[in-house]
Amino acid sequence: MEAAPGNLAGVRHVILVLSGKGGVGKSTISAELALALRHAGKKVGLLDVDLCGPSLPRMLRVQDRAVHQCDRGWVPVFVDREQSLSLMSVGFLLEKPDEAVVWRGPKKNALIKQFVSDVAWGPLDYLVVDTPPGTSDEHMAAVDALRPCGPLGALVVTTPQAVSVGDVRRELTFCRKVGLRILGVVENMSGFVCPHCAECTNVFSRGGGEELARHAGVPFLGSVPLDPELCRSLEEGRDPTQSFPASPAFPALCSIAQRILSEAPAGLC
Repeated sequence: MEAAPGNLAGVRHVILVLSGKGGVGKSTISAELALALRHAGKKVGLLDVDLCGPSLPRMLRVQDRAVHQCDRGWVPVFVDREQSLSLMSVGFLLEKPDEAVVWRGPKKNALIKQFVSDVAWGPLDYLVVDTPPGTSDEHMAAVDALRPCGPLGALVVTTPQAVSVGDVRRELTFCRKVGLRILGVVENMSGFVCPHCAECTNVFSRGGGEELARHAGVPFLGSVPLDPELCRSLEEGRDPTQSFPASPAFPALCSIAQRILSEAPAGLC
């Protein structure tokens, strides 16, 4: 195995957040998971390799920040005052926020590899990697670049309906083919929580993620309801763990984070 890249030498665990389908809330889960891990006292980095849809800077209210260079490469943007959550995204490199990334595969792959090797993360308990939907060259570039670090795990996101579950089943196949350890499946948008009466209505369907995990023989990490307060907090760039601690999504996210904390193997890269 190759030596771990210098800038990742202090990263204990890497989690790739994957889904075979767009629109399932993968970036939302990435941001919420990072915030929940930080809430649990961990130092966390977020790497946004969804190059055509870099939404994390807006979600975390740092879209107007700029990245700077140091002697070890790019310095990620710190989201909080304590510098316990940092973010790197192509969104920081665009001249205008609505600029489209119209690049062919080799240029995208080169940037992903540069993000892995040239960002000075420093010591991190977890590096959460938000990936684009599908199983494309960009995923292979991310896995290949991060593999020398290890331990590497995949968290797979789906919504309850059959169309999403079918696409995510292919994502699980991808993980097995490239040798990614599957940490588990998360079912997002699992019912709508009424802000007035707190009743949960199954807008799409229910149980698809849990059924998929059972058939695939992988852990089911939990269901996250579609909560308007949680959505609003990310739209406004606020930490939902602090802004809406009574949100029904909050205990679900904390439970998922605790499952990951308890199952992650120990040891540095």
